[in-house]
Amino acid sequence: MRITDTVKHLIIVNIIFFVAANVLVPAMNQILPMYFFENPNFYLWQPISSMFMHGSIMHIFFNLFALFSFGTTLETMWGGKKFLLFYLVCGLGAAALHTGVNYYVVHSGINVLVDAGVDRGSIVSLLQEGKFNPGWATIMGQEHMMSMLSAYNTPVVGASGAIYGLLVAFAFMFPNAELMMMFIPVPVKAKYFVPGILLLDLYGGVAGGFSLFGGGGGIAHFAHIGGAVMGYLLMVYWKKTQFNKNRWDL
Repeated sequence: MRITDTVKHLIIVNIIFFVAANVLVPAMNQILPMYFFENPNFYLWQPISSMFMHGSIMHIFFNLFALFSFGTTLETMWGGKKFLLFYLVCGLGAAALHTGVNYYVVHSGINVLVDAGVDRGSIVSLLQEGKFNPGWATIMGQEHMMSMLSAYNTPVVGASGAIYGLLVAFAFMFPNAELMMMFIPVPVKAKYFVPGILLLDLYGGVAGGFSLFGGGGGIAHFAHIGGAVMGYLLMVYWKKTQFNKNRWDL
């Protein structure tokens, strides 16, 4: 299938950001990924800019391959403007759920420490300085403390949230289309394939890490789910309001 214009431009922009951040302007890696909103490194543009940043060649390859595979079909059906709106809103939905989960993790940890008699101001001050008190682990447990620190300090990058929105839209429109995982040549209908990978992501988010390709760490599972949920809500709303290509392009 011939690549469509908006998909092509998104791929080009992602590649430019990747090359610039890793070769030309390394400082981009400090200001464009999305940090937790209470972290001093957070800036208002990060929910958008982080969608165009990627952590590795494999990360950007799989995302852009999926963008081409599913985005071209959807843009052909919808037109460029509606497709771009959908893509960006799904990316923002991913950022919102990821941030909401991080807020819960951070503040549940802080509340445990406060209930044990630790001063809230001192906790927040240390976190804002990028530090922590090792004694916190004796109060809340090592695993809970590391989860809190990771949620507060670790930035998120990638187009995966928006891509998951595209997956949901594709399954919504073509439920009986057969899809296959790369390296696993077993065709599965989209209406089963997409919910299946979402269940795996939900398991990964709850269990603290899971990856179909091994490793398991460093994956923003709830961002994937957030993008998928936003994609589903948009599809339901557009179906209800008959929001079609011709109406949008007027």
